[in-house]
Amino acid sequence: MAIQKLYAGAKLRETRLRLGLTQKDFAAKLGVSLPYANQMENNKRPVSTTVVLNLAQEFGFDVTELTSADSERLVSDMREALADPVFADDPPPLADLRLTASNAQGFARSFLALHRAYRQTQERLASLDEALGRDDARAQASPWDEVRDFFHYCDNYIDAVDRAAEHFASQSSDIYQSATHALSQAGITVQERDQDSLRNFDRAGGTLTLSTRATAATRTFQVLLQVALLKQDKLLEATLDLARFHSEEARAIAKIGLANYFAGAALMPYKAFQKAAQDTRHDLERLARRFGASIEQVAHRLSTLQRPGAKGVPFFFVRVDQAGTITKRHSATRLQFARFGGACPLWNVHRAFETPGRFLRQLAETPDGVRYISIACDVSKTGGQFGAPTRRFAIALGCEIAHSPSLVYADRLNVSERQEFEPIGISCRICERANCHQRSVPPLERRLTINPDSRGVLPYDLA
Repeated sequence: MAIQKLYAGAKLRETRLRLGLTQKDFAAKLGVSLPYANQMENNKRPVSTTVVLNLAQEFGFDVTELTSADSERLVSDMREALADPVFADDPPPLADLRLTASNAQGFARSFLALHRAYRQTQERLASLDEALGRDDARAQASPWDEVRDFFHYCDNYIDAVDRAAEHFASQSSDIYQSATHALSQAGITVQERDQDSLRNFDRAGGTLTLSTRATAATRTFQVLLQVALLKQDKLLEATLDLARFHSEEARAIAKIGLANYFAGAALMPYKAFQKAAQDTRHDLERLARRFGASIEQVAHRLSTLQRPGAKGVPFFFVRVDQAGTITKRHSATRLQFARFGGACPLWNVHRAFETPGRFLRQLAETPDGVRYISIACDVSKTGGQFGAPTRRFAIALGCEIAHSPSLVYADRLNVSERQEFEPIGISCRICERANCHQRSVPPLERRLTINPDSRGVLPYDLA
């Protein structure tokens, strides 16, 4: 497979402007000519090895920030949006999408916002009886989607919140005791009781009540979340100000998300957790025991280790329900998830429901030829008492195969043989595989041929 050239014009321009350098001075420090520097900033030339080395030597630049992860996310999102039947049969070529994602990210995000508004308008029209007479029937982004995109494009790493959580965790070896002590200093008593809700905070009475039906890991997480909301309020509000959400609902949802982020980062502080992950070769069960966390909490935390200058293995993380709907998603890899609908049915995350208590391993290859190792398991959550409903979920954590030596789950897998890798995709509408037996709809970029006298895997042929 050909080596992918590195185009990072937007990042180079951002770096130069932050340093207050002219393009001529920047070119001199990078050891290239002014025309070459100009071409790199406009993505007409790839970033050379010499430039990468000089960026690190001259400016202490974390060269991993040059990766095109953000652009790839935008390309993936635009391809999926363009798969909507409302667009013409002749979509823009992939090269044009990549150029837009690299050089006109503001335009790309506006296009995605416009398409999202269109979809939501169509959904409202589809249930006209419900929409009629409502004052708020405007085409605007769902607050939930807006918040999810915020974390998605922040690379699922919020530096200020992460460092504050790490500092909080350093004050005591017993994180639960440290959290309850912090609340007691604010005049809040923590108690545990047999109740339906995981966490109840009585502001007037100064009492935080946690459910004894929840696991110890969940109770610790919930008390840390309350610490974040009460003791880190200024930090959370400042972060929300920078995000500039379009509605109060989105801001409120994001605040809970940031509090959840703080709780996970305090339970598993960055440096200590990263070292433990390296030492255990990312063994989820050993990490869960070491930090008193759940398997899902550990997997999610592994996907956030993207601190500049100290990045961990770039993982993707996803959680799905039994219908295949993605309820959590993040990717620090080239693999991006569908924004609408479910994940590829060939992915091992769907089989995890059939084998509770087991870790499933899968070697997979996406249509772009990139190979991954994926670990999936069931993380269903009981209600804590007889007759209570069980919330059924499965998670998958994975990375590109180049990082497989860092994973205990890759042991005894034949990662060098191409036939060991199963074909997976992102969304049927943007997957180019012609003979997939699980295909639900035709791909956007292929014309169909219908032959009534012949039937293969699909009821049509793809040109």
